[in-house]
Amino acid sequence: MRAMVLEQPGRPLRATELPVPTPNPEQVLIRVRACAVCRTDLHIVDGELPQPKLPLVPGHQIVGIVEALGDRVQQFRVGDRVGVPWLGYTCNHCRYCLTGRENLCDTPQFTGYQIDGGYAEYTVADERFCFPIPEGYPDLQAAPLLCAGLIGYRSYSMTGDAQRLGFYGFGAAAHILVQLAQYQGRQVYAFTRAGDIKGQQFALDLGAAWAGGSDELPPEPLDAAIIFAPIGSLVPAALRAVAKGGVVVCAGIHMSDIPSFPYEILWEERVLRSVANLTRQDGKEFLALAPKVPIHTQVNPFPLNEANEALDALRSGKINGAAVLVVKHE
Repeated sequence: MRAMVLEQPGRPLRATELPVPTPNPEQVLIRVRACAVCRTDLHIVDGELPQPKLPLVPGHQIVGIVEALGDRVQQFRVGDRVGVPWLGYTCNHCRYCLTGRENLCDTPQFTGYQIDGGYAEYTVADERFCFPIPEGYPDLQAAPLLCAGLIGYRSYSMTGDAQRLGFYGFGAAAHILVQLAQYQGRQVYAFTRAGDIKGQQFALDLGAAWAGGSDELPPEPLDAAIIFAPIGSLVPAALRAVAKGGVVVCAGIHMSDIPSFPYEILWEERVLRSVANLTRQDGKEFLALAPKVPIHTQVNPFPLNEANEALDALRSGKINGAAVLVVKHE
């Protein structure tokens, strides 16, 4: 099979051919149709996340068709369309798994990090961590739901009943969640790179109540803010933007160092918290909700062999919506 492989962090992916993987008893073999490109992929490729499996096939927003089943697979049949997210394995017996917090499992494995992912024609995945894709979503439009959507949804859930939401970084996750916020009658204030007029207009076109640079304050105090951009200096900026009792959620797996800030911008019961990974319950809830909104994803397609170009476009902020690799089988 054709695959794009990371051999050493800091270097481009290499196009190569690998054997089609064989599923173990609990896995399904998936014929990949599409794989969305995530900022976490960038962090892995750029060496900002330590100790990936090497060589590695990245990619953890996978949509494909089940081609073969392991001996003990019960949930799926050959021909089913499934999605594979970031969380690819949990132990099911640590104190986190036993208390409904499998996203914090002590010995997890992640798709496209410790497990080969979807930048390839085929992949294998644990059946427990595969989701049926809702009908009506084409492959390319479904792929971003599996991380930008799922982890975005978990972050969004941490804002409680906030009515005025700030999104710092208006990328793949934010362009999905602004639609959910509108559906629920909330207002979104979008913060982009300073001077990114195109990105701000994109947010306004999707229904944001206001859009401006991340160096600006919103026109009124926020009830909560989600930081999608991996920039630590946005934490004090967001704390200054939220009202008393407001929540600031750091949604990324990696962020540059947070600078020191005065206690007064945290005081008055403001909350600063992070979100880690996702649970299968997040996946079930969000994938049931997405068609009701309905959420439409804007995608920028790239052929599989242009994965490096897709990563470069994401790195430079040239993507509105989500970049998605299209995997055509020869």
